[in-house]
Amino acid sequence: MLAGFTGNGRTNDVLWDEYSLIIKGQRVFIHSGEFHTFRLPVPGLWLDILQKVKAAGFNAISLYTHMVLINPSPGVIDFNDYRSLKPIYEAAKQTGIWIVLRPGPYINAETTAGGIAHWITSEVAGELRTNATDWHAAWQDYVQGVITETVPYQVTQGGPVIDNEYSQEPATHAEYFRELETVYLNSSIVVPLTANDPGEERAWINGTGAVNIYGMDSYPQGFDCSNPDVWKPVVTNYQSYHASVDPGQPWYFPEFQGGSFDAWGPTAPGYDQCRILTGANFENVFNLNLWASNAKLINYYMLYGGTSWGALPFPGVYTSYDYGSAIAENRELTAKYPELKRQGLFLRSSPDFYKTDWVGNSTGGIVSVSDPAAFVTLLRNPDSTASFYIARQGNPTTTDITTFKLNVTTSSGNFEVPRLTSGITLGGRQSKIIVTNYSFGLSSKVLYSTAQVLYAGQIGGRDVLFLYGDPTSESEAALTLSGTPRIQGAGVSSVSSNGITTVTFLPGIQGLITIWDSSEQLVLYSDTDTAGTFWSPEIPASDSVEFANYWQFGTNSSILVGGPYLVRNATITGSTLALRGDLNDSVQLTVIAPDDVKTVTWNGIPISADVAAVSNLTTQGGFIAQLQPSSAVFDFAPPALTNWRYADSLPEIHSGFSDANWTLANHTTTNIPFKPYYGDGRVLYGCDYEYCENLVLWRGHFSATEKTQSVNLSINGGEAFAATVWVNDVFLNTSYGNSTNNQNILEETDDKFHFPPGSLFYGQENVITILQVGSHVLCPVIDEEKSPRGVRGFMLNTGDFGEWKVQGKVGGYTSYLDRVRGVLNEGGLYAERMGWHLPGFETSSWALRDLSEGLPNATAGVGFFVTTFNLSIPEGFDVPMSFVFDDTSQPYRAQLYVNGWMMGKRVSNLGPQYQFPVQQGILDYNGTNTVAVSLWAMEPKAVTPTLQLTIEGIYEGGVGGIETNNPPWSPEGRL
Repeated sequence: MLAGFTGNGRTNDVLWDEYSLIIKGQRVFIHSGEFHTFRLPVPGLWLDILQKVKAAGFNAISLYTHMVLINPSPGVIDFNDYRSLKPIYEAAKQTGIWIVLRPGPYINAETTAGGIAHWITSEVAGELRTNATDWHAAWQDYVQGVITETVPYQVTQGGPVIDNEYSQEPATHAEYFRELETVYLNSSIVVPLTANDPGEERAWINGTGAVNIYGMDSYPQGFDCSNPDVWKPVVTNYQSYHASVDPGQPWYFPEFQGGSFDAWGPTAPGYDQCRILTGANFENVFNLNLWASNAKLINYYMLYGGTSWGALPFPGVYTSYDYGSAIAENRELTAKYPELKRQGLFLRSSPDFYKTDWVGNSTGGIVSVSDPAAFVTLLRNPDSTASFYIARQGNPTTTDITTFKLNVTTSSGNFEVPRLTSGITLGGRQSKIIVTNYSFGLSSKVLYSTAQVLYAGQIGGRDVLFLYGDPTSESEAALTLSGTPRIQGAGVSSVSSNGITTVTFLPGIQGLITIWDSSEQLVLYSDTDTAGTFWSPEIPASDSVEFANYWQFGTNSSILVGGPYLVRNATITGSTLALRGDLNDSVQLTVIAPDDVKTVTWNGIPISADVAAVSNLTTQGGFIAQLQPSSAVFDFAPPALTNWRYADSLPEIHSGFSDANWTLANHTTTNIPFKPYYGDGRVLYGCDYEYCENLVLWRGHFSATEKTQSVNLSINGGEAFAATVWVNDVFLNTSYGNSTNNQNILEETDDKFHFPPGSLFYGQENVITILQVGSHVLCPVIDEEKSPRGVRGFMLNTGDFGEWKVQGKVGGYTSYLDRVRGVLNEGGLYAERMGWHLPGFETSSWALRDLSEGLPNATAGVGFFVTTFNLSIPEGFDVPMSFVFDDTSQPYRAQLYVNGWMMGKRVSNLGPQYQFPVQQGILDYNGTNTVAVSLWAMEPKAVTPTLQLTIEGIYEGGVGGIETNNPPWSPEGRL
């Protein structure tokens, strides 16, 4: 082990000290974003996300795996298709991204049962997430499977995996943690183990179950985006808490707020509001406040949220898991992305920041400011003395402007900055980093700068510095400049003394200007927005170099590229610089590259330089050109969804229907701890019969007399559920769960259903049919993952029920048919059991009926609508598309299937979601696509849903080569 560092005794490739991780001898700031591959079930697009992560300056992702999907039934471990880990590991190696793997088994993640396999919730009697012996046996196969998939991809074997996280909550049951750790310690997994403390609870630092590196989660704005302009204050005790609980370890945040989930309900704000609440200003103030606590391992949850398709969500959230993230659900870059990129490039450029002491702040007298309205924290590298003064408003929620001066310590002495301009200006809800004794390139120095650092490095033998600032305020930088100068740019002045040149940037600077251009140095400056349009792709080493694509390891070479919507990567071969990226508009391309680059290509096509424009940028290594997307970008329009075919999907309520092949619901015991309220002792919980998710049907048989007047039913489905009840073919009523932005929550109902005159057959068999939907909750109370989804009480006003039958998806969780789309894709609707939602099912004999016409005769029931459309999108284009329902409140629920995948659940009576992004790979960009809608009219009145396909953008570029994997209909096994 390297002297002065700590490890787990299993590998020297990942060590740590009180500052940061040490990976293969290199000090690393882990700058990470959360990404769940299961929420983007197209493996070819995982590279797209990782390239966007890397382009923003991140060097890691945090990755949950999903036990429900991987371990769908006892003894079955499935790492095929989108459940595979190998494609994300390979994409990470290709991109140069580390992975913090978080396999649970419990992951929370606003997903069904917190990720615990549904079969466990009914088959395991012991308390979950404890040292109960049957729970211990239940998770073995899954954990061993994750180990097998991951061992070859640990950093010790040239792979991306550097860390493991087990479980998020609770902070008890230490024996369970110890047992989990023992399994990993008895395997070939050698990287460190971590855990999430959900708050300042001091969990897993010491004692039984303690992990190698402690981590704490923080979501300072909470999860209600209803008032996106109203901020909660910053957390002020991060550093003191860390110093009190684990000062010998690096300060780790496994989850820091990168957005928010959103709840059901007509008053739910929606993810656009979450993107405002946690927008660029929030990122600027709250992220830098985290940095100021000396955190050196940070993961933002989420960086890309994705889609909770099928039965993935827990009942508190809807299909979209956009999360208000910097990368939207449809994979577009949002207004939050440029601020993260500015931060990411600063971190990559500033290795001195990876090892800093927390010196103090302006409330303790260590840091002196001229105006106490400004709050400044000082971090200093003990080796280089580089200092980082992180400034924010003392009241971080204020929108006032504060201008102040700051006493700093430099190699030229202690003095107040700025020295020439009036002060450092903080806009409302803004933070800044003032650097002193800061290095850039091989040998250049910044004595101090009140301008912000975007990029510092070396390009083609020159030391390069890129500063930026607000166009409405002034800033200055004191630099040691060398070489023959060329200073230019309106609004800039300079004064030189004792080898230090102080450059003043006056208000009004817009765009990019050159401050110093010599054969030894290049110094650039721009306004903040322009800085956000620049990229700094790394130039990878040759393939023969281990970790060729990893910054600090295989390469320390990068360039600057301004203008395009996205720059994915860059390579230099001989004198040719090859850029790959995406365009959605005509832009000016600006490049700073090594001087020996003579040719630049964009997506393989050579581009011609604007020589005159280059002359105003730099005398060497510069390149400016106009980039235009091809005309094909503007020619695509989405097809209309017409020629719908229709069939009834609720034959169960009609006379003559036989449920002889359904499962007999005759259990009288259950491992689910939430027992039935009333009935005759039979347990009618779907998961006890392998029907754990999506739509489930129940049929209760009984004989009626003239005294039979009503039935009481207690139905449990979770937030936002619904259950419609018929007697024979007569609609009785619908029981509605509720969740209105987490208010008025109703997870189960207890209703009396009265039988209308003429609805019963006296002296004959009658049938109660219940159609219900439900999903599994998380765990605010013990074992709540074991949700009693189904009928918790059944009682006629007189007489008893005979047989109860139940039907969910064909085969249940043991023998479900669709092994590609997986265990969460289908439910028990007749249409699903017959496979009508799958591509290739023949519907030509069905009635023509437009979706907007709803069900015939305005009845309550379920209808199924199917149509097809063709797409012909050329290779080399990324076209985000969505299916958009009417934005109205009507008593219907709809399930959207695209090429067989359940990509959305529209709940019109609650909302808020009516737009459902669907990715390429689910959509066939060059072929026939099948779209199907199950329409559940919950009341006997007309419902008039509409659906259209829309495009959100057209981008020339993309990662290309996206494969579809949409198995077609087959009659085998269908009921």
